Amino acid sequence: MLLQRSLAFFRACFERSLAAAAPQSQSQTVRLAIISEGVNTWPLYVAQEKKLFLKEGIAVEVTLTRSSVKQLDALKSDGFDIGFQQCDHVVRAVEEGSDLFMFMALAHAPELSLVVASGIRSFADLKGKEIAVDGARSGYALLLRRLLAEKGFKNGDYVFREIGGSRERYEALKSGTCTASLLNAPFDRNLFAAGFGSLGTTTDYFPTYTGSIAAARRGWARQNEAVLVAFIRGMNAAFAWLNDLSHKSEAIAILLARLDVDAAVASKAFDQIVQRPRPEIREEGLRQVIDVVWDAEGLALLKGEPEKYMDLTYFQRAARQG
Repeated sequence: MLLQRSLAFFRACFERSLAAAAPQSQSQTVRLAIISEGVNTWPLYVAQEKKLFLKEGIAVEVTLTRSSVKQLDALKSDGFDIGFQQCDHVVRAVEEGSDLFMFMALAHAPELSLVVASGIRSFADLKGKEIAVDGARSGYALLLRRLLAEKGFKNGDYVFREIGGSRERYEALKSGTCTASLLNAPFDRNLFAAGFGSLGTTTDYFPTYTGSIAAARRGWARQNEAVLVAFIRGMNAAFAWLNDLSHKSEAIAILLARLDVDAAVASKAFDQIVQRPRPEIREEGLRQVIDVVWDAEGLALLKGEPEKYMDLTYFQRAARQG
């Protein structure tokens, strides 16, 4: 009788532990949204291939939205947990009442090529032309709008056509639908090989501008602190792995399996990565983003301090844990 009671007791404890574990395992899935694919998402590819998220006890479900607008709307409304975004999107969303915040840098100051059709020789040749962008008043379109203004262009001198992510803008140029666009590797280099030209890069014109970041909702982060820290740790491990020269061959193989890029281009991109420090969110860079948003929107509000749009404590916690 005593043995039967003991067995029943342990069976009940086991069943309760299973019941408690079930919702916890569901909460370990992170819904991640990315807008487009490129060299900047290389660490994510590494984290997936090397199962670095699983080692941290989480599963990451990745969705390619191909639109910054759609991704941002879904991120704000709990359609995703984390989004790889541009800083200005988060700044604007916060000013509109969202509780989004930046918690980790993903890339250095953007280096996108202003790719142009073969007949375009100067900025003056862009007058009256259609330029492919993701969102007309967000992301790199803001930088391009400011650059064109500095070159003497006024509203109406050109047309921003909202096409979508990098691949969609690449196809728009290739098909002749649009005349110019800011594009990242490998899309820019593929067009150069096809006879397209360039009017410079964003790094040439905006060398201190903040690069892409990872963002989440503050409410979600507070309720899922351990999950967010685990995600950051997985990404940190991916950055560290990718920064190891001994991993070059394997790293290139991982990239080539995900992107249509030449091996020589991938090799050069890897060399550039290991030569540069880990990307960071810096206050001075974020202040420049805030200035661009205020100028683009003509806001009369008092500009927010960087802390209004970012919280690096989760990143710091992940770093302390190793």
